[in-house]
Amino acid sequence: MEESSFLSHLVTVNATLAIPLGLVAYQISRYIYNIFFHPLRKFPGPITAAASPIPNIRHNLKGNLVNWVCDLHAQYGDVVRISPNELSFSGADAYRDIYGHKKAGQPTLNKDPRFYRNPGEESSGIVNASFEDHARMRRIFSHAFSDRALKMQEPLFLTYVDKLVRKIRDNSTANPQQKYNMVKLYNFTTFDIMSDLTFGEPLNMLDDGSYHPWIAAILAGFRLGVYLHSIRYFPLLESLMFRYCIPESILKNHQLHNEFSRARVDRRLEKKEARPDIWGLVLQRDDASGLSRKEMYGNTNIFMIAGTETTATLLSGLTFHLLHNPDKLRLLTQEIREAFETEKDITIEKLQSLKYLHACLEEGLRMYPPVPNALPRITTVSTNIDGKNVPAGTSVGVTNLAAYRNPDNFKNPNQFVPERWLGDSPLYAQDKKHGFQPFSTGPRACLGKNMAYHEMRLILTKLLFNFDLVLCEESQQWIDQKIFIIWDKTPLYCQLTPITA
Repeated sequence: MEESSFLSHLVTVNATLAIPLGLVAYQISRYIYNIFFHPLRKFPGPITAAASPIPNIRHNLKGNLVNWVCDLHAQYGDVVRISPNELSFSGADAYRDIYGHKKAGQPTLNKDPRFYRNPGEESSGIVNASFEDHARMRRIFSHAFSDRALKMQEPLFLTYVDKLVRKIRDNSTANPQQKYNMVKLYNFTTFDIMSDLTFGEPLNMLDDGSYHPWIAAILAGFRLGVYLHSIRYFPLLESLMFRYCIPESILKNHQLHNEFSRARVDRRLEKKEARPDIWGLVLQRDDASGLSRKEMYGNTNIFMIAGTETTATLLSGLTFHLLHNPDKLRLLTQEIREAFETEKDITIEKLQSLKYLHACLEEGLRMYPPVPNALPRITTVSTNIDGKNVPAGTSVGVTNLAAYRNPDNFKNPNQFVPERWLGDSPLYAQDKKHGFQPFSTGPRACLGKNMAYHEMRLILTKLLFNFDLVLCEESQQWIDQKIFIIWDKTPLYCQLTPITA
């Protein structure tokens, strides 16, 4: 009886040990396969990243994934293996090969669902739609983002930019030593503009001087993307990890953002007045009925992120770099103040002729791209990317910040040099300008590119026409930031002194 009990106990112990030992053996075999037998085994990169996605996940959750990838490119070259089935590129030609238009018969690269897929059953917008749905939505929305539409919308832009200037001037007159958080002011302005442009009603953040709950939810919601991108390396556990591994506060912010978007769309569609805002122009089209209400909600989510935070981010980064390079700031300020006799002369059309202004915007986008990370695609067949043959089923992307800081693409890549974009400097004649795609390229390039440039020109010009800017001491190291899909910006404190006519 005792012998039987002992044997039974021994079998139970062995069975209990077999499960974890089996899992350990399986995991070790996966590491061995990924390092020595995987189709990507010949691509350079750290052995830990080749074996497992854990290093990638760890850096992503810590907010230094992009900087880690940039360091890897500096060590290994223009292509780096950053997880078992993922390659990052930094060569100029990779943009064309991954994102560009394809000739008939050439393979297309699909968007990587690990990065783009919405959680749960949420409807897709134009960014994460299929090729067919994207083409349909782009046709419907293109009219609302055309040059003609932007000209019609100019008074709306001016309303909020002039309000920004007036607020600063009034406050500076009352308190000349006041410090302004430019990150906040840029966000207030761009979100007020986009809310009015999208829904026919502002968020009144410039008036209230504080973030609307919706915007606080949007900004906090970028952390959700970081969590989603990380847990999707484990597809069998995704639903379980989504439920138990993401902080409740982040999920609540995501839900709040969706609720605000739906409510605003519903209210805008109930209005019958003709306005040159996005939905007003879209609904004038005969094919507008091709959009479902869910797709309207999904695209609104995208507009309120892509048309606001990115513009405010560029303006924040450009302001910092200009104030750190006073000779460049002086040239830009001189160009602006000499171009316009009065503030009323400043128009969207006239601003397009200011060459140094455009050069500063381009250099700001290169040094501090609002989208610093890669936008990954999946190879559908064996594909040539920047001279490298990449197997089918591989996640690939150009890490924007790495490409813009690649010395093979840009001379003196870590220096803020607007002159490289003027076309008359022999020193920068060999720069590979096609390695600069801040709005992406090809059939999925950003639809709101022209709107973003017009808005950036208008806001920056109005500020420099009216004020002298000085960077406060506590913001001298502002550029040292983490990245959670977007830059995790700290306050950028400046003093603005109104100039006299």
